[in-house]
Amino acid sequence: MLNTTATPTHCPYCALQCGMNVLPGPAVEGRPEFPVNQGALCGKGQSAASVLSSQVRLTEPLVRDPATGRLTPASWEEALDRVADGLARARAGHGADACGVFGGGGLTNEKAYALGKFARIVLGTSQIDYNGRFCMSSAAAAGQKAFGLDRGLPFPLEDIPHTGCLILVGSNLAETMPPALRYISELKANGGTLIVIDPRRTRTAEQADLHLAPRPGTDLALALGMLHLVVADGRVDEEYVQGRTRGWEEARSAAMAHWPEHVERVTGVPVPQLREAVGMFTAAERAMVLTARGPEQQSKGTDTVGAWINLALATGRPGRPFSGYGCLTGQGNGQGGREHGQKADQLPGYRKLTDPAARAHVAEVWGVEPDALPGPGRSAYELLDALGGDIRALLLMGSNPVVSAPRAAHVESRIRSLDFLAVADVVLSETAELADVVLPVTQWAEETGTVTNLEGRVLLRRRALTPPSGVRTDLYVLQELAARLAPGLEKGFPTDAREVFDELRRASAGGPADYSGISYDRLAEGEGVFWPWSSDDAAADAGGSAGTPRLFLERFATEDGRARFVPVTHRPAAEEPDAEYPLYLTTGRVVAQYQSGAQTRRVPELNKAAPEAFVELHPRLAGRLGVAQGDAVAVTSRRGRVEVPAHLTAMIRPDTVFMPFHWPGAGRANTLTNPALDPASRMPEFKVCAVRVERVG
Repeated sequence: MLNTTATPTHCPYCALQCGMNVLPGPAVEGRPEFPVNQGALCGKGQSAASVLSSQVRLTEPLVRDPATGRLTPASWEEALDRVADGLARARAGHGADACGVFGGGGLTNEKAYALGKFARIVLGTSQIDYNGRFCMSSAAAAGQKAFGLDRGLPFPLEDIPHTGCLILVGSNLAETMPPALRYISELKANGGTLIVIDPRRTRTAEQADLHLAPRPGTDLALALGMLHLVVADGRVDEEYVQGRTRGWEEARSAAMAHWPEHVERVTGVPVPQLREAVGMFTAAERAMVLTARGPEQQSKGTDTVGAWINLALATGRPGRPFSGYGCLTGQGNGQGGREHGQKADQLPGYRKLTDPAARAHVAEVWGVEPDALPGPGRSAYELLDALGGDIRALLLMGSNPVVSAPRAAHVESRIRSLDFLAVADVVLSETAELADVVLPVTQWAEETGTVTNLEGRVLLRRRALTPPSGVRTDLYVLQELAARLAPGLEKGFPTDAREVFDELRRASAGGPADYSGISYDRLAEGEGVFWPWSSDDAAADAGGSAGTPRLFLERFATEDGRARFVPVTHRPAAEEPDAEYPLYLTTGRVVAQYQSGAQTRRVPELNKAAPEAFVELHPRLAGRLGVAQGDAVAVTSRRGRVEVPAHLTAMIRPDTVFMPFHWPGAGRANTLTNPALDPASRMPEFKVCAVRVERVG
């Protein structure tokens, strides 16, 4: 029986946004009535209350003492004055674009909206982006091209068990989103089949009916090879292609250049396995393709996702019940975070910053002239790379790029070269340790706000606890900075989240991500509302609808309602192994840690389960290197060197090594990774680079 004093809310970690209750203590328990997790919580969710403790989190502002160089406690007035002064000096000396703003995919919709508004009308800067650029921007770009709209999953998770065959590309749900694994179990119990594509035989791949293990960076060739076989074997859904799509002939021609034997040489996946995968996928009346970071975090990630979308379109899957293509968003509010203005090229409602009509609409809501809004700025890595150069001061909220950015040692050096850095965070992260001012802000259980999960389901997080006396909300920070930097404009930055959301609704009205019909009252009544849901939809609805859970059933979001095939061809990764760096490195997560680990590394039970960084090697590779289990090894790329213990496992390709990216210091995986960017999404190539491995000592 649930505790009657519980406050219903949602987990602070991944994009499942599992339903949970906050209990006195504080403690947490799962909420069985929430459909996504039905009461199940992973270890991170179960221990979420630990980070609420004043023993592990920031409880007072910190400022850098010019005499000692150390961070020392300060009043909120002093800290905010210093932040305003640092930003004002940069703007006065070098122009508005000398001020940078960097946000996070964990910020609520209200914070993301207010941060984008603050950057553009208070600072007047174009230089704003967020760490969600590192999450699923390639899938977003590919989805926009193909369907005219980007919503991670265009159907709810509950549809997955009812499909006949699921291709899961580059996702390890068992470790990244454990409560979601039940959908796979239900799929198989219903007679469906699972194909997992991953260079590692992960805990998720262990569940597969067929596991394909391509070389890192070759997912694009694999998808094209499968589409080639679909065409060659006469398995194209011609009626669907003719009736619901455009551009098939060009895409077909591109795929036919990738014959099976060529694809086997590129990917290492045997032709019989290719044929088996195609047979399983096309034999199913209903089928889905889901992609995650594996194919997306590449310098050709947009094309790679596009190739998997082409496969889904050619076989008639998108826009049909229990079928289609979707992307598994990673960060807690990765979906909502990019919809409402903290991304370099977007305005609220997923509007394009370059669209005159979009600028006019948002400017009217904000009470400014459209010409006052700056144009698009740099993408996340490019913004970080410009620190200390064009960008002299940075306001950072909810991100830890010292650990999470590619080529992290270089990014750390750029952060250190700033004239001024202010960080608003819950804990003293590795990036916050470098700041001139650190502002302690509230976290998930101490504030009210909305998030949007991987299904496009907008959810209400409720305040359950009173924060420590020295802690303030991010909305308070933005209001106070606006008052100091642009007196009078602070009226446009309320501290009440509901008031901010109501303005967000007006700003998003008529946009692709239309939230105008979604209200706090409606969210409080049920288990979320799927966008788009306009005020007209809400007015016409008499049954308390959950919004739009399934997209594209009648038409796609393009001008003519048809999906677009985009012709793509395989090309190598930006950096391939050679004599000096003979191995592939790929990176990812472990179940007990989350993202840069800034919060989870402060939880004892999680640290006990995953205490340190490591590198996975195949036993054959370890034998050639003279490395035994637990030996210290050096992993070196063209960007740096790390030292970590070796974990030997036959579950990885012999030409590939794997490192999780949750740790700083000597085990920082992103010291090694390549910042080569996808030309469309500006996603860095986290998933593949060339390294060598040597035994230390």
